Amino acid sequence: MDGPSELGMIGENFDPGLGVRMREDGYESRSGSDNFEGASGDDQDAAAADGPAAKKKKKYHRHTPNQIQELESFFKECPHPDEKQRMELSRRLGLESKQIKFWFQNRRTQMKTQLERHENIMLRQDNDKLRAENDLLKQAMSSPICNNCGGPAVAGEISYEQHQLRIENARLKEELNRICALTNKFLGRPLSSSASPIPSQGINSNLELAVGRNGFGGLTNAGTTLPMGYDFGDGAMVPSMKPMVSELPPYDRSAFVDAALAAMDELIKMAQMDEPLWIKGLDGGLETLNYEEYRRTFSGMKPNGYTTEATRETGLVCLRGLALVETLMDVNRWAEMFPSMISKAAIVDVLSSGTGVPRDNSLQVMDAEFQVLSPLVPIRQVRFLRFCKQHSEHVWAVVDVSIDPCQDAANAHIFPNCRRLPSGCLIQDMDNKYSKVTWVEHTEYDDNVVHPLLRPLLSTGFGFGAHRWLATLQRQSDCLAVLLCPDMPGEDSTGITSAGRKSMIKLAQRMTRNFCSGVCASSIHRWEKVNIGSLGDDVRVMTRKNVSDPGEPPGVVLSATTSVWMPVTQQRLFDFLRNERMRSEWDILSNGGPMQEMVNVAKGQGHGNCVSLLRGSAMNASENNMLILQETWCDSSGALVVYAPVDVSSMNLVMNGGDTTYVALLPSGFAILPGISPSFHGAQPNGALLKPDSDGSGGCILTVGFQILVNSLPSAKLTMESVDTVNNLLACTIQKIKAALTAT
Repeated sequence: MDGPSELGMIGENFDPGLGVRMREDGYESRSGSDNFEGASGDDQDAAAADGPAAKKKKKYHRHTPNQIQELESFFKECPHPDEKQRMELSRRLGLESKQIKFWFQNRRTQMKTQLERHENIMLRQDNDKLRAENDLLKQAMSSPICNNCGGPAVAGEISYEQHQLRIENARLKEELNRICALTNKFLGRPLSSSASPIPSQGINSNLELAVGRNGFGGLTNAGTTLPMGYDFGDGAMVPSMKPMVSELPPYDRSAFVDAALAAMDELIKMAQMDEPLWIKGLDGGLETLNYEEYRRTFSGMKPNGYTTEATRETGLVCLRGLALVETLMDVNRWAEMFPSMISKAAIVDVLSSGTGVPRDNSLQVMDAEFQVLSPLVPIRQVRFLRFCKQHSEHVWAVVDVSIDPCQDAANAHIFPNCRRLPSGCLIQDMDNKYSKVTWVEHTEYDDNVVHPLLRPLLSTGFGFGAHRWLATLQRQSDCLAVLLCPDMPGEDSTGITSAGRKSMIKLAQRMTRNFCSGVCASSIHRWEKVNIGSLGDDVRVMTRKNVSDPGEPPGVVLSATTSVWMPVTQQRLFDFLRNERMRSEWDILSNGGPMQEMVNVAKGQGHGNCVSLLRGSAMNASENNMLILQETWCDSSGALVVYAPVDVSSMNLVMNGGDTTYVALLPSGFAILPGISPSFHGAQPNGALLKPDSDGSGGCILTVGFQILVNSLPSAKLTMESVDTVNNLLACTIQKIKAALTAT
């Protein structure tokens, strides 16, 4: 078979009297695309003259490979040559006109046979599928199960169940016929609805899959300017249904497919369109979404009283497009890539695993917790669809969109305090091993749950906006590039091995994740909030018990954190906190003396993006055998300084490349958010948003967090003295930092 288009021509023009006329004319030939044998006229005449006995010894004229190639090429252009064309081929190939005629007849016969064999296979598969579905329906009718309680249904419900199944079957068959019609439109040939046999794994999955997902990859996105692929192959687009949990909430999978396609269309438009959809700011201001134009272009209503944030950012990432797509579609790698933004993530269901390496048409249902490093901003818990589409050879798009409560029957009565509108990124491979990424974030949320200090930050998009995602992605991809480099920059003369550097970075990553969990009260740890009247509204104290985690000391762990406005720039505050010579100004672990940096492992090209190991000065180093592991980074989305005391023996094991799982530590540190003044009330007159510090405030938001072990016995009770101690520690640390910055 040379292609699907030939099948259509053969089916339309095949002559059923072909074989009879061949035998009547006394010619016989063997046809084949690669080994075609046709009888010559002379051989046939001699055989007729010698009688029946000679027919057994007759010889066949075998066409040369060149003749077969010429005939095949002409057949692709014209499978029904006329007399003039046959004469021209006869003259050019040195064959008789009848030989040319019969070769084409045999070739069409061969194609017709192949087509019939293919259709027979499809019909048998369709018949088997319907028979299996019929058996399942009979089984369901004979032993019906109640949808509410899971027990056996009464006899009166059987007819109703049967009626519902028939209605569902009719709807699914109608949907399948519609997809087949689309296939015929784009490929120019009919496609049997049974082209992709669907395995029967149970009554529910069978009915859901029968919607015809074999056409899923080819549904068009109207208005998309990127080249779209119509991959209606023979069964190539059938997604594999691999639920990640044993019991899934009841939802309409076909509605999810429609929502994913609509979200992809919206994301591409928002990533590519400029004015009037996006308004550019003056003097470096951020782009602002024109909501009137957005409502004219897209449909959708936001809940009353909800705030909308929409941002867009474009930049280069030191990561190839395919690797980035794999990172986004792998939930564990995705969470590791954005540790300060994602506290927890899980795949609920895989509606389509996609085709091939590039994850084309992969569709997943995911749960995630998004965070800003401040106790004054609640975690955003979102259930959403993630859909990946490869639009051309070097262009991908990954879009997220929240599941509407009406589509999630288990949570239909709950409207979340945050809804993720079509958001995601457009990825284009560049020639220099970089990717051009355009990130779009669009969210509706209830700002009543956010502390007034942080509302300006979120309303301008600096809390969960696109620039924060892109800046984090750029920083993390730079870190991967450095780790893969044979000569890592930034190491000192201590002689630490490559395995030791990787172990230090791995331990620092765990330290940072635990710090973020304590600041944001992530559900990944079972924190219990402490409610005491002496604590202010901007201070959060929590506690939990560690019994079995070897990465933490056993006992009662207390976390205390707060956020305050600092009248200094982000860069100045970051440089002050990471300066080991100024550590004694605020850190009680320094014992009042300066500290020395022993090891520095760079994690990127940016200033201060590293993991380091600190120790006290010579006069107090002998007082204890503790070292301080510290991770720092700073970019346009904010800055982080996280540290934890570690004993010398454990760090020696880590620096030699040992296992970091059993190194116990409790992190403390600082998160610095871009400065949006508390007095900020909106945007510039033209509607564009301000960048941090552009309003002349020259400040930033500092989050301070401590985790301490208040008792080594997990069964111990938390005391008021412990809470007062950690609360005073927060207040004193902030006061010392402000005093030191004012003095310098």
